Amino acid sequence: MTTLLKNADARRIFLARQGLSDPPGRALGKDGLLRLIHDLGFVQVDSIATVERAHHQILFSRNQTYRREHLADLLEKDGELFENWTHDASIIPSAFYRYWKHKFAREHAAILERWRRWQGEGFEASFAETYDRIAAGGAVLSRELKHADHESGGWWNWHPSKTALEYLWRTGKVAIARRENFQKVYDLSERVLPKHHHEPEVDHDAFVDWACRSALTRLGFATHGEIAAFWDLVSPDEAKAWVEAHAAELRPLLVETAADGRPRASHAFADFLDKLGDIPEPPGRLRVLSPFDPLIRDRNRTERLFGFFYRIEVFVPEPKRQYGYYVFPLLEGDRLIGRIDMKADRKAGQLAVRKLWLEPGVRRSTGRLERLEAELARLSRFTGVEKVCFLDGWLDG
Repeated sequence: MTTLLKNADARRIFLARQGLSDPPGRALGKDGLLRLIHDLGFVQVDSIATVERAHHQILFSRNQTYRREHLADLLEKDGELFENWTHDASIIPSAFYRYWKHKFAREHAAILERWRRWQGEGFEASFAETYDRIAAGGAVLSRELKHADHESGGWWNWHPSKTALEYLWRTGKVAIARRENFQKVYDLSERVLPKHHHEPEVDHDAFVDWACRSALTRLGFATHGEIAAFWDLVSPDEAKAWVEAHAAELRPLLVETAADGRPRASHAFADFLDKLGDIPEPPGRLRVLSPFDPLIRDRNRTERLFGFFYRIEVFVPEPKRQYGYYVFPLLEGDRLIGRIDMKADRKAGQLAVRKLWLEPGVRRSTGRLERLEAELARLSRFTGVEKVCFLDGWLDG
């Protein structure tokens, strides 16, 4: 028998699985931070720091006691986290490294073929030389290997050693030991990750089972396509075969959507509904999310569950932008209620708020604006600026 999951319950479940239902002021600490990232699965890394870098903001939005130095320790000293690729560059628990070995193996041939079309024949000639240089000389920044005769350019004009470093990283030969001014410092993987994370191997079946099972756990309910897309480790066909093979452990669901209530077929673990009563309500406070927050990574799922259409307009020409260059979603309780355009001006010591847009039907009440101002004050302190400045016309959105 197929169960209908109400949209309100679906939102509450997904928010809890995404770490957004725990008290945001509860003391976290370094061990708690590792558990949080483990439960999320990954935290996306991005270089844009319009207000704060994505990984810091993602973690801060879940817990306001988060400390950057704890993340740095887990990455650079303890080896309990590593940086590599999910659907994008991400911070991942090192306990999962054994499963990423399958991704490295799968991507080896695909990357070579794709980059050969991009860079031309012979581009891989420096791979062994670059690896040997790191093995003998230790950790390096990309710029330290740059060929003197190479003309500078963008990502489309990488110098040979930069190409080699990226390939070696994407295939697991080297890892990111640390960052200096956000630039990657590479070293051999076995020197970056502790032995108990670097050495274990799992077979193919165990890899696929973990990739699908752990994705469904973090999503709560999902189609086989959503299961495959969560980590970007297995194909939709592999996820579909896993669902079929584990039908006895799963139950079919129809998940009510936000826009028109039309149900969408999904899967969940068999005891899923038995635990509904244990799922907490998310805090009522208003929170600013990163554009790269895992809650909204799957834009189609976001629209189905929350009725909230969101796109990053960084690469959209300014005259064609609907909102702005880098606009932040606003979460209040279990609803995505709007978006805000703002920028941290560190020279002026202020968080400059340019524009607020609330979703249709969301009132611009005094209480809501007070909750927004309280969140912006928290965010400005975290970002290291002294005050929030509301620019003329910010409420005209």
